[in-house]
Amino acid sequence: MSKLRIGIIGVGGIAQGRHIPAFKALSDDCVITAVSDVNLERAKEVSKTHQIDHVFEDYRDLFKEVDAVCICTPNRFHAEITVAALEAGVHVMCEKPMALSSGECENMLAAAREAKKTLAIAYHYRFMKNSQAAKKLMGQVGTPLVTRVQALRRRKVPGWGVFTNKSLQGGGSLIDYGCHLLDLAIWLMGSPKHISVSGSAYQELSKQPDSINEWGSFDHETFDVDDHVTAYIKFETGASLLLETSWAANILEDTEHLSISGVNGGINVFPLELYTESNGMLLNSQPAWIPGEEDPGLSQAKNFLDACLGRAELVVKPEEALQVSQIIDEIYQSSTN
Repeated sequence: MSKLRIGIIGVGGIAQGRHIPAFKALSDDCVITAVSDVNLERAKEVSKTHQIDHVFEDYRDLFKEVDAVCICTPNRFHAEITVAALEAGVHVMCEKPMALSSGECENMLAAAREAKKTLAIAYHYRFMKNSQAAKKLMGQVGTPLVTRVQALRRRKVPGWGVFTNKSLQGGGSLIDYGCHLLDLAIWLMGSPKHISVSGSAYQELSKQPDSINEWGSFDHETFDVDDHVTAYIKFETGASLLLETSWAANILEDTEHLSISGVNGGINVFPLELYTESNGMLLNSQPAWIPGEEDPGLSQAKNFLDACLGRAELVVKPEEALQVSQIIDEIYQSSTN
């Protein structure tokens, strides 16, 4: 079997920190043959560091050298590049969120179906060991009733890159950070369809001059994305989900919390705990050991390659990523109504 030729489009932090190392570690199945970036000098530096043969400024010139691409650009360009790659007959793994809007996501899905190529979205929280183990335990939880999600950071607005630029990213803490735990929660719930969304988005704290921020500096006058979001989501199963996410909350400490209370029991994902009843007792269970890769980026890349090669189904299906984007759209819309 010949190796899949991988191209990396956008060679910034997420490409160098997660995706390039993951694909290089899977050298039995793939080889990175090309990189592309609008910053051609940076692309050349990355190609030299990782001994990648081809470097392009225009991503379209990359398609002839690859079988699959990993898209690591700002969100604004996800849909455009994904559709172009699929139309060129190339498999795609696109960084999260899927696109700026659910309409763009639908265009990406249509292109994948037309091309009959793999389209994966990089919601890597699903590949964490705790997440995979929690999925296996959901049978003991039973039908989910109430899900609680908190993805909160204390004064850690990412001041680098384009994270605070709405035109390039589409949003802030929700579309960048909260989306991970929102996606994970809905997947653990069995991917029920949502029927209503109510939400509020805030940016007051990051608009304050001289506010303390641990993750670099940013211009409070041009800051135009959310730094704190709350939402209440109802599903056709009758289940509900309470979501809170922030880059800049005034809280004691950073918090990642995902818990599901079901008909038969409950589960907490970080740390992994199962809450059940038996023999007239209430029982709390914690695993002594959880199997799986320590690096979720490696498991994610392997699943993508296996799907491209017809050896496995995608763990993150694009239809599921579309629903996350639909909910994000509806939260933002609800906040402005």
